[in-house]
Amino acid sequence: MNIIEKLIIGKNYEEYLAIKERDPAARSIYEIKFFYPGLKAIILHRRAHKLFLKGHYFLARLVSNWSRSRTGIEIHPGAKIGKRVFIDHGLGVVIGETTIIGDDCTIYQDVTLGGTGKDEGKRHPTIGSGVTIGAGAKVLGPITVGDNSKIGAGAIVLKNVPSNSTVVGNPGRVVEKTNKIEKIDLDQCNLPDPVFENLCMLHKRLKLVESKLNMENNIPFTLEKE
Repeated sequence: MNIIEKLIIGKNYEEYLAIKERDPAARSIYEIKFFYPGLKAIILHRRAHKLFLKGHYFLARLVSNWSRSRTGIEIHPGAKIGKRVFIDHGLGVVIGETTIIGDDCTIYQDVTLGGTGKDEGKRHPTIGSGVTIGAGAKVLGPITVGDNSKIGAGAIVLKNVPSNSTVVGNPGRVVEKTNKIEKIDLDQCNLPDPVFENLCMLHKRLKLVESKLNMENNIPFTLEKE
C-alpha cells in the first residue's frame, strides 16, 4: 500500500480492509471509497452517533437523514455499531435506534433491524460479532442474535438465536448449530432446508407404502421418476 492510499484510507483502515476481504468485486481502495454506499453510511453514522451521545439530537438526525438520502441506508444515530461492519449493496437497510451490532458483521441489502411496535426502552435487536444477515432478512424486537450466527435471506427472526447457529424461514427457526466458527462465513446458498428435506422423506415413505400395498394386492405398479 502506497502513501497516497494510506492518506485516502486514514483512520478508516479497518473498514476498508473488511470490505476488501469480503467482497471479491472490490478491486481497489479507490472503488471502495467512491462506489460503496455501505462504507459511506458507516462513516457518517459514526459522526451522527457522536453528536447523539453529546445530546445534539437534531444535528445527529440531520446527518443521518443526509446519509440516507445519499446511500439509501437508514441508520438511527442512536444505534451502536462495532468495528469492521460491512453493509454490502445496502439499499433498503434500516437499523433502529436501540440496535447494537458487534464487530465483523456483514449485512446485505433490504435488511431490517427494527422493532415490533409493542416494546419500550430497548426496542431493537442486539447482534453479536461475526454475524451474517442475508438479503431481505428482518430481525425484530429486543432479541439477541449470538456470535458467528447466520441469518438466511428473507428470514423473519422474532426470537433469540444462539451463537454459531443458522436461521432460515418465516418465522425464523434454527436449522443448524455448529462449533465456534474461526472465520466469517458468507455463503448464502448452501443453507439447510428442513422443510424440503422432510417433504423428500415423506415422498419416499409414501412410495414405499404404495409399493407394498400393490404387491399385497398383486397390482402391477411402476414407480414414478423422482
